Amino acid sequence: MKRHKLSTRLWHWINLACVVVLFMSGLTISNAHPRLYWGDWGFAPEQAWLMVPRFPDWMTIPGYYSLAVARDWHILMAWPFAIGLLFMWIAMLVNRHFKRDIATARQEWKPAAIAGDIKAHLRLDFDHGQGKYNFLQKLAYGLVLGVFLPMMVFTGIAISPGMEPTFGWLVEILGGRQSARSLHFIFAFATLGFFIVHVLLVLLAGPFGQIRDMITGGRSYEA
Repeated sequence: MKRHKLSTRLWHWINLACVVVLFMSGLTISNAHPRLYWGDWGFAPEQAWLMVPRFPDWMTIPGYYSLAVARDWHILMAWPFAIGLLFMWIAMLVNRHFKRDIATARQEWKPAAIAGDIKAHLRLDFDHGQGKYNFLQKLAYGLVLGVFLPMMVFTGIAISPGMEPTFGWLVEILGGRQSARSLHFIFAFATLGFFIVHVLLVLLAGPFGQIRDMITGGRSYEA
C-alpha cells in the first residue's frame, strides 16, 4: 500500500487551497465587523465578548477592503471545501483509512503511553508507534477531520442568511446566530493553529520527503 492514497492526496491539496482562501477572505469579513457576541444578536461594543483586531490588507483576500468581493470568494470556496470534506469521510470509511490509521486504541489513552508519546515528539521522533501515525498525530487528525472542519461547515451554514429558513434548527442548536458566528471564528483559528503546527512538524521531519510523499503517495508499506 502507498503511504498516502490518491483520495487523501487529492483532498489534501484541494482542501489546503480552500482553507487558505476561506481564511484570508474571512479576515476581510471580520474587518467589516470585528466584534463577536453570544446569543441571537449583538452590535454594541459593550455586548461583545471579544474585539477582534483589524487584519492588514496583505493578510486578506482581496488585498484591499471590499466586503462584497470577500464574500464572493468565501462562498466560492465554501462549496468545494464542504463537498471535499464529505468525500474524504466517505473515502476514509470505505477504504478503512480512518479505522486503520486514525482511530485510537484504548491502550493509547493510558497516561504512561501518552507521556511516552510526548517525550518521543520532544526528541523529534515522529515515526514511533506501531501504525502509520502515533497517538498525538491520530488525535490531531481526528480533531481536525471530526471536529474543526465539520464545525466550520455547520457554523458557516448557520450564519449564511440564505440558509437560515432551511437550517433554522441548526442555528438553535448552536445557541443563536451570533453564537454560531463566534464558534465559526474559534474553529477557524483552531484550524490555523493546527496548520502552523503541522507545517513546523513537516519542516522538522524533512519537508522534501514529506511533500514528495503527499504528491506521489510515497513508498509502499504493509497494512
